[in-house]
Amino acid sequence: MTIREFKMPDVGEGLTEAEILKWFVQPGDTVTDGQVVCEVETAKAAVELPIPFDGVVHALLFEEGTTVDVGQVIISVQTDAGAATAEAEAPAAAPVAAPAEVPAAEEPAEPAAAARQPVLVGYGVSQASTKRRPRKAAGDVVAQNGTAAPAAVPAQPAVAATQNGTAAPAAGSAGAGSGAARALAKPPVRKLAKDLGIDLATVVPTGDGGVVTREDVHAAAAAAIAPQVAAPVAAAPVPAPVRAPAEVPAQAAAAATGRETRIPVKGVRKVTAQAMVGSAFTAPHVTEFITFDVTRTMKLVQELKDDPDLAGLRINPLLLIAKAVLVAIRRNPDVNASWDEAAQEIVLKHYVNLGIAAATPRGLIVPNIKDAHTKTLRELSESLSGLVATARDGKTSPSDMQNGTITLTNVGVFGVDTGTPILNPGESAILAVGAIKLQPWVHKGKVKPRQVTTLALSFDHRLIDGELGSRFLADIAAVLEHPRRLVTWA
Repeated sequence: MTIREFKMPDVGEGLTEAEILKWFVQPGDTVTDGQVVCEVETAKAAVELPIPFDGVVHALLFEEGTTVDVGQVIISVQTDAGAATAEAEAPAAAPVAAPAEVPAAEEPAEPAAAARQPVLVGYGVSQASTKRRPRKAAGDVVAQNGTAAPAAVPAQPAVAATQNGTAAPAAGSAGAGSGAARALAKPPVRKLAKDLGIDLATVVPTGDGGVVTREDVHAAAAAAIAPQVAAPVAAAPVPAPVRAPAEVPAQAAAAATGRETRIPVKGVRKVTAQAMVGSAFTAPHVTEFITFDVTRTMKLVQELKDDPDLAGLRINPLLLIAKAVLVAIRRNPDVNASWDEAAQEIVLKHYVNLGIAAATPRGLIVPNIKDAHTKTLRELSESLSGLVATARDGKTSPSDMQNGTITLTNVGVFGVDTGTPILNPGESAILAVGAIKLQPWVHKGKVKPRQVTTLALSFDHRLIDGELGSRFLADIAAVLEHPRRLVTWA
């Protein structure tokens, strides 16, 4: 019996883990090349994973709700039918089931694997034999494959063994032979060590085959600092997320006592927390506020809704606010920039990828409208509607959330007047839009009820000084106070 394994791919360009949301197959089911077998969540997006070969599902190695490191085997498939096809096409070759009779240098490559093309980001075509080294984590499933011959081992055995999480001594010696003498550890463990300032070469490994584990890194960090500081690092308390109970996935609920409920931080909430902490303590934030009359803009919104030329489009205040931001960027192009820490340079962007913060059942995500500065009002409306609908369905791709330049977040839909938003990492500014309310306002020398709102602009003070930030915010307000400037300033 030939068993092939499918590993968790890197579905988000460098991400180290993903949560299995749902399995679409069960042991005993027949699967075909390209069939979706599960849905995973990572990088604030839900992604469907296709299987890269035909066969019968042998085992699902992780349950739904489990967070799995990239490179770990998540499903094994019996591919006897594929092996029989290979034998029929190459009758002179020895049977796959008898590896001892086939010299390592003459093992036939699997035709199906050679012909396939990548179908997922971070997912490549393996040119190695289907036989693998035994791994303790997969138990007798892998053992049925037999031990792979030396020539069939991938070009980087040490790295492959590390991703599997069960590097055998043979893999370690192979890595040393190729010059890779560094400690064995999974990518998430290496990142943890880097964040804590721990040299992996100094850590005593306790994992199988000499692999450094998270616990080893935490232990090394605890030994390097005072006990009163080490305790929180080793077991940091998880703050309770501010989320309605109905939105918490069933598998996320952990131990609940009479007075506390602990919920594992993972998926969207984990990524968001890491990004916000990194942004808050990297970019020096400044926030400015402006309160003004948007009565004319609200009248224009209603007129656009009644315009037959715009029938079928979603017209709302956020659309005109987004357009006002684009006009203000054109008048103040220096606000559209990023900070290159390595080169110590300010990178001016000649394009605007406008981020829109969207609340979804899995948490807040910020996809962006690519090249928003080139779009007409109709195109901007269509892009906004499509972006929000995709986000709420949990289908936003990682690429949709990358390379943003400036973000809009509409806290007014919750009845909030304003706030002090934190920058999306790598961006120069974020504009919080407050609730639009009918308030007493001095208009033409008299106090009248007018539609009033407050905008809050947070910006990176390395990129935008007070004068530039103030002009930019004032221009946005000026456009919305007199929306004819959408034409005269465009």
